[in-house]
Amino acid sequence: MRLSLKGMTVASGLLWGGGILFVGLINLVKPTYGVSFLEMISSVYPWFHASRSFVDVVIGTVDALIDGAIAGLLFAWLYNLSAGNRKEA
Repeated sequence: MRLSLKGMTVASGLLWGGGILFVGLINLVKPTYGVSFLEMISSVYPWFHASRSFVDVVIGTVDALIDGAIAGLLFAWLYNLSAGNRKEA
């Protein structure tokens, strides 16, 4: 069985981007929520800063969408490469 490259790319990007968006928006409402997580993410993404502004949440979400999509694409490609042309029994 092979994975869909397009499907895995979209799903991974939306999942990771949605996670960052979710934590970022909750942090805007409740300042103590997810502070350590957002600081860790800001050390990975150079344009994202954990400064509690809506613009930073959007920038982090876009970074995460792109990063998640690339990771999903690579995962599906490597999986399909290792699965080869096996025939189902």
